[in-house]
Amino acid sequence: MSHRQILQALTGLLAALFTAMLSTTIVANALPTIMADLHGTQTDFAWVVTAALLANAVSTPIWGKLADLFSKKLLVQLSIIVFVIGSVIAGLADNMTVLLSARVVQGLGMGGLTALTQAVIGSIIPPRERGRYSGYMGAVMAVATAGGPLLGGFIVDSPLGWRWTFFLCVPLAVVALFLLQVTLRLPHTRRKVSIDWLGSILLTAGVSLLLIWVSFAGKAGYYEWMSWQTAAMVGGAVVLLALLVLVESKVREPIIPLKIIRERTTALSIVASVTVGIAMFGSTTFLGQYFQIARGFSPTEAGLLMLPMIAGNLAGSVGSGQLISRFGKWKRFLIAGTIMVIAGAGLAGTMDHETDMLLVSLYIFVLGLGMGLLMQNLVLAVQNTVRVSEVGSASASIAFFRTVGGAVGVSVLGAVMSSSVSSRAADGLRAANIPVSDGGAGDSLDIGGMPPAIQGIFRAAYGDATATIFQIAAVISVVALIAVLLIKEQVLRRTLDITPAPMPQANPDLTGSSETLSAAAGTGTAPDGGTASDTGTAPGGDAATRPRSTAGAARGGTGTH
Repeated sequence: MSHRQILQALTGLLAALFTAMLSTTIVANALPTIMADLHGTQTDFAWVVTAALLANAVSTPIWGKLADLFSKKLLVQLSIIVFVIGSVIAGLADNMTVLLSARVVQGLGMGGLTALTQAVIGSIIPPRERGRYSGYMGAVMAVATAGGPLLGGFIVDSPLGWRWTFFLCVPLAVVALFLLQVTLRLPHTRRKVSIDWLGSILLTAGVSLLLIWVSFAGKAGYYEWMSWQTAAMVGGAVVLLALLVLVESKVREPIIPLKIIRERTTALSIVASVTVGIAMFGSTTFLGQYFQIARGFSPTEAGLLMLPMIAGNLAGSVGSGQLISRFGKWKRFLIAGTIMVIAGAGLAGTMDHETDMLLVSLYIFVLGLGMGLLMQNLVLAVQNTVRVSEVGSASASIAFFRTVGGAVGVSVLGAVMSSSVSSRAADGLRAANIPVSDGGAGDSLDIGGMPPAIQGIFRAAYGDATATIFQIAAVISVVALIAVLLIKEQVLRRTLDITPAPMPQANPDLTGSSETLSAAAGTGTAPDGGTASDTGTAPGGDAATRPRSTAGAARGGTGTH
């Protein structure tokens, strides 16, 4: 495919990705208002994000497996429809239960878009050229991430109200559906379907149990960290996840293919993705809360204050994508990105409710730049090591573990935030000789409904507690740096698929099977046993030869691992 054909094919896909990303970021600055309107707590705040991330995570491997079995185009369209249904329900929610349920539906749709976007790109673009287009995707994500908080803040401050932060995504999704129908053309060969439903259930139950345990442990009215409830939940989660590994090693079509995960680059990329997911989702989720509650800015102003992080993300993703496509080297960008994430989170860990806003902008710019260098390039490194027929599962595995890391991060850091705010607010109230209720303090997000004297105490508590979130994120990101340093760099291949080893010459007098003849034709084996062309495998497993000069193939190497 020419550059123009690829861009045309990606138009609808990027529009769908933009809609899904926008739905996440547009809500960020609306959450404090939503919590106040629906009488939500700090735990509810975290779970509005966690519910969508968890549904996204557990559905991503399923979508990825379906992408290896069914039409990717049809699946993308289906995921958009699911997402639209969730958006409408969320916009109509009148209590936290309905809103959380709608966020789960939205997350299922976002899981499809997360997995399928990477799978389609991996199916039509060779890894050496993929950095260029991953940069475009990173740019779309950055624009959505930048525009979301701004647009969300403007909507919340306007007569439309927070419900339109959900409704607005519906027409955008319809436009994306139309563009996909017109622009995306992918060949597909039907294969026998085998979905690992047992693995999906075990995965969902195990991860959910851990997140529920973290969210409510140590809270008044629930249970202590050291209690029989903790033992039951953690023990149950360990058993469920152990059974998951056993099931995945036995089934024919596992949702998390262990043979791919066991590959060194993929395994280390997964470790890095989990820790980066914790730092990215866990820390940035609470930035809007910091700007609005701790510093007293409006939702629109909070969106503007997020721009330095978005600018860093955009520069990192687009710039690294162009350089990787030019030189074929990617590890240096992963190392630099991880160091910047650690530095940015560490600097943000020094913030309090009085930190100069210029310093805050600098800190989050460094954090955003590091994330831009990391996110897409971790996926690219993995895609370079697998066959095109496995791109869907491999891409989904990375996206899955990153999103699980994000869900765990939001849940864990949300629990830390709630506990820290409660403790700091209680200390502040006692210092001001204001009675503290038996249930503690700090679980309410309706700061505007408090008396002015108490408002100041709670704003200071939220501002000072935010630093703890970033400090934890910085420490966790050190694990990502170790994983990235251990990854063995392989120059990105120019071929769409891993070129198979030359096949023995067939005797022309013998009649080979159609399968053998098809394979021989697809590899383009020359009389001397060499490969005369780069080989690509279409999404459904079809052999698709892309004529190219032998010199061109030599420059990129065979891509054999």
